[in-house]
Amino acid sequence: MGSIEFFNETDDKVIEERELKKLLKYALKYMKLKDVSFSIIFVDNKKIQELNKTYRNIDRVTDVITFRLADYEKVMCGKINVLGDIYISKEKANEQSLEYGHSYLRELAFLTIHGFLHLLGYDHMNKEDEEEMFKLQEDILNGYGIKR
Repeated sequence: MGSIEFFNETDDKVIEERELKKLLKYALKYMKLKDVSFSIIFVDNKKIQELNKTYRNIDRVTDVITFRLADYEKVMCGKINVLGDIYISKEKANEQSLEYGHSYLRELAFLTIHGFLHLLGYDHMNKEDEEEMFKLQEDILNGYGIKR
């Protein structure tokens, strides 16, 4: 069995962590996956902007950045497939929840599933891939019970 690890590099507590872990377990079942491991790291806008600039050459704040290990090599730890890391800006998630008019939990859940799907190799670089990925995101969130 794999693991989902959460790390908080901000000064604020992440009270939504338990709910996000349940959501990710649902997503793993939905995607028919087991024996995978990955991390969710909560950061502030300054840190995510640094990551965005360093690794994507984009000098601005973003909401989520995913580092997929399979982009470089498949990493196995015994029988566990190590997928990578998802960085989420708590500040940006809060800003977007207010902008989009839904709960902070809904925004964190969306960003978490978005990052999770990137770890699995989904992307939105063209219209067709975007439609597939965004439909899957909504199917997982709706199936779990987190609706807009």
